[in-house]
Amino acid sequence: MPRPQRCEQFISSDVCVVHVTQRCVRRAWLAGVDPLSGRDYSYRKEWIRRRMEALASVFAIDVLTYAIMSNHLHLVLRSRPDVCAQWTDEDVAIRWLRVFPGKRLEEHLAEPNENDVKMLVRNKERIHQIRSRLSDISWFMRALSEPIARIANKQDECTGRFWEGRFKAQRIVDEAGLLACSMYVDLNPVRAAVASSPENAPHTSAYDRAKSKSGEKINSAAFDLKPISTEEAVHEIRDKSLNDLRQKQAKKRNRPIDKRVSPDAWLSPLRLKPDKLASDAEVHTEGVRSSNRGFLNVDWETYWELLRWTARQSVETASTEIPRSLAKSLRKVGIDAPLWRDLVWNWPRYFGQTSCVGSPEAMKEHAETVGRRHHRGQALAAHCFC
Repeated sequence: MPRPQRCEQFISSDVCVVHVTQRCVRRAWLAGVDPLSGRDYSYRKEWIRRRMEALASVFAIDVLTYAIMSNHLHLVLRSRPDVCAQWTDEDVAIRWLRVFPGKRLEEHLAEPNENDVKMLVRNKERIHQIRSRLSDISWFMRALSEPIARIANKQDECTGRFWEGRFKAQRIVDEAGLLACSMYVDLNPVRAAVASSPENAPHTSAYDRAKSKSGEKINSAAFDLKPISTEEAVHEIRDKSLNDLRQKQAKKRNRPIDKRVSPDAWLSPLRLKPDKLASDAEVHTEGVRSSNRGFLNVDWETYWELLRWTARQSVETASTEIPRSLAKSLRKVGIDAPLWRDLVWNWPRYFGQTSCVGSPEAMKEHAETVGRRHHRGQALAAHCFC
C-alpha cells in the first residue's frame, strides 16, 4: 500500500489531531550521548523543547504531548484553524514575521517593526495565505525542523541532510486512539530504558505537567508578539554596532519575554471542559499557546496514575491486574482494560505501519472518507478495543 498523501491525513482548514515522528538521517544522534564518538549532545534537548515552546506561541497549533529522544522526536499536534480565524490581520502578520522575518541584518535575523507589519497587512492575498499556513502542521514542522538541522550541522561542522526525510504522520481519529497514543509518547523514554519512570523522564509532556503541579516555574520561551517601533529599528541599524546587535539577538533568544510560567504553560490543557461546545475556539490570550482547549475526558490525577501504572508493566513484570478505577476509565473510551498494557508497550506492532490511529470502527469510517476500503493495522488493533 503506497504512502498516503498529506491531504488524505490532514488539511490546514480542518481541526484534526496528528501523531508526528521526525527521525535523524541514518538514525544519527540528535541529543544524548553518542556511544561511538562519546560526545554528549544532551544539551540539545532543551533548545529543541524551547523552539517548540516558541512556535506554540505563534502557530494555531496545539501541542498535546511530546517526547524528545536521542535520535527522534514524537509530537501529538492539533491544528486549530478556528483559533486562527479569530486573530486580526495584525496578529497574523506579527506572528508570521517572528518566525519568518524575510530579511537579514548581516547573518542575524532582524526584528519585525511596525512598518513591516503594516506593509504585510496591506497585502490581503498574502495575509490569507499566511493565515492558512499558521494552522498547517506541515509548516509548523518546517519551522521546527529546519533551524534544528541548520544549528546541529553548524555544531557538527558538516553539511548535508540532518533528517532522514519528511516527517511521518498518523491521523488520530477518536479519543481511544488519542489516549493510547499520548501514553505511548509520554512513555517513550521508559520503553527505551532511558528512564526508569515518568518522574525521571525530562523533555516529555508528562514530566512538564508533573513539575507544574508541584509549583515549578521557568523562563518563558514564547515569542514577543509586539513589533518594535520603526524609529527604534532605524536607530539600531544606524547607531548600533554589529557586536551590540549580536548580543541583543542572543539575549532575545534566551529570554524573548520577561515572564515566568509553568513548564506546561505552552502545552494544551489535558482535560476537556464539559461546559464548552466542540465549536468553541477557546482562544488563549496570554501569548504562550494558541488555545485553552483540552483533549481528553480524564483529569490529570487519573492520567498520571494510569501512566505510572503502565510504566511499571514491563515485559518481565507485566501484571494482569489493573486497578478498578483505571479499568473503568479505559472502558469509557472503548479500550479493553486487560489488553491496555500490550497496546501501549507494543504500539509499533499495532500502529507502527498505519497512517491512522483509533478504534477499528473509527479507522474504517476515516478510510471511507479518503476513498480507501481500510487502513493498515485495522484488523490487528481490533483485539485491544471493546
